[in-house]
Amino acid sequence: MTFRALVVEKEDQGPTSASVMVLEDDRLPAGDVTVAVEYSTVNYKDGLCIGPGGGLVRSYPHVPGIDFAGTVEASDDPRYAPGDKVVLTGWRVGEVHWGGYAEKARVKADWLVPLPEGLTTRSAMAVGTAGFTAMLAVMALEDHGLKPGAGEVLVTGAAGGVGSVATAILAHLGYEVAAVTGRPEQEDYLKGLGAKRIVPREDLAETVKRPLEAETWAGCVDAVGGAMLARVLGQMKYGASVAAVGLAGGAGLPATVIPFLLRGVNLLGIDSVMQPYENRLRAWERIARDLPMEKLEAMIQPATLADLPELGGAILKGGVRGRVVVDVRA
Repeated sequence: MTFRALVVEKEDQGPTSASVMVLEDDRLPAGDVTVAVEYSTVNYKDGLCIGPGGGLVRSYPHVPGIDFAGTVEASDDPRYAPGDKVVLTGWRVGEVHWGGYAEKARVKADWLVPLPEGLTTRSAMAVGTAGFTAMLAVMALEDHGLKPGAGEVLVTGAAGGVGSVATAILAHLGYEVAAVTGRPEQEDYLKGLGAKRIVPREDLAETVKRPLEAETWAGCVDAVGGAMLARVLGQMKYGASVAAVGLAGGAGLPATVIPFLLRGVNLLGIDSVMQPYENRLRAWERIARDLPMEKLEAMIQPATLADLPELGGAILKGGVRGRVVVDVRA
């Protein structure tokens, strides 16, 4: 038995190369469940793993793909049986463990969740890790008191994967979304997802000496980090929260503690990789209920395994909009 996969190779200290290969089933890593993968996606981490590795890949040859959805082919775990539809995100699959850029994957049963009712494997990967992270961020903001009607909710990096889904979810739930982007040509796209206002990136890109500015935002999903996150913290309303999901603008945080001490601002870290099973189920159930499928469809860019080397480079340069859905069988 064989399967096709995108294989990344590297010799000694040389550059990596990625190509579609046919592999024998015995090349699959150890695991409890073998999945016939149907769809995967392209995330920033995938771009790193397809290309330079970013310190994420431990050994080569490697099959990237940090998420996937498909049908169970074989299982040694009683929780899953052949024919079951499943989704995987996180657990460092696609980084240290072979991932979803293949027609087959073998993983631990603990890493899987059942496909939520109301979603197909394709729509689940239109959501993917980015959408799953976006929902975790929205849930965290709600858990810390955010309610519709409290004021504008800011979404930074709004045209990216996490930002696009966060914008659509928040708008669907009745929040007034202000979307930050450095790409003016994306205004119609973001307004189509439900954004009420577009905030140019340059309005928030510079740090200021004042630790506090006018109270502006009732909540924020931040995919940028760096100087922009520092600036936003000083603009949050009293008691408001920022859910930090990314670092496209840098890992540093040139901020002061003043917003936390004088306005009770909360900075909430969002990790999707090691989330407990119960919270994963909660997030996926919310996705099936609160993410409008027609908005999701507007975000999708279809792709195949052969497209991935180019797309991996593009996402590292900020050149991918919305959600790339990879049909690994095409």
